Amino acid sequence: MARIAYVNGHYQDLRDASVNIEDRGYQFADGVYEVCEIRDGKIVDFARHMARLQRSLGELRIAMPMPLSALLIVLREVVRRNRVGYGIVYLQVTRGVARRDHGFPPAGVKPSLVVTARPLSFAKNQDTAAHGIKVITHPENRWPRVDIKSVALLPNVLAKQAAREQGAYEAWYVDADGYVTEGASSNAWIVTTEGRVVTRSAATGILAGITRAVLIEALAALQLRFEERPFTPQEAHDAAEAFVTASSQIVMPVVAIDGQPVGDGKPGKTTRRLREEFHRFSSFS
Repeated sequence: MARIAYVNGHYQDLRDASVNIEDRGYQFADGVYEVCEIRDGKIVDFARHMARLQRSLGELRIAMPMPLSALLIVLREVVRRNRVGYGIVYLQVTRGVARRDHGFPPAGVKPSLVVTARPLSFAKNQDTAAHGIKVITHPENRWPRVDIKSVALLPNVLAKQAAREQGAYEAWYVDADGYVTEGASSNAWIVTTEGRVVTRSAATGILAGITRAVLIEALAALQLRFEERPFTPQEAHDAAEAFVTASSQIVMPVVAIDGQPVGDGKPGKTTRRLREEFHRFSSFS
């Protein structure tokens, strides 16, 4: 079955879909994106993702390409046309097409909108979670505005590649003060030996993850102890459990950091419980 993409008002075969070479997303990484989980053919936590999209666009002074109600219709249609029951839908908004110039283009240039969707293997994801993943630590080398979900992801690409070359799945950034910020494509968490679930505040240094926000609500509902604060790689090494959160992974156990096992080197009971309970606290569109 051919994959279908939405590009600036048209549904097209993915093989033929394209944007102008002077699109500012291509020339300057002048754009933002969102990735939503698809579960049972429905979009998970659409409202939260769209609130973050609007914030990112506002920070870059890029207009919304269409009303949210219309955007939901487009996302659903791309999911439907690609027959995705379980997977992800990706949307990208750039400042649009204009003559290459570092400054903003003249008023009236329309933002570009691209939407794609693809299935993921639920069985493979579950198997990965059953065994857990390995992470490495990596020096923080990104621009300070990581709160904007920008398409400028080259530092993340390099961190991910460094992880792969060391036999790991994810890289955790470590800032100049020696604290873990977040993963190259996820938020970072630990569970202390006293049972406290810890992640860094989203006030600075990380992206405010949607899965992260839902999980914080879940922790309160499940009456689990939660601390929003920085932690060091050493504290992570000494923790009882560790995990990452992201839309495509939900709650994914971490069983080793920099080659050292976390806890007993297996997914922990708190992490497993949070993964099992997560979607009770999500919304579906």
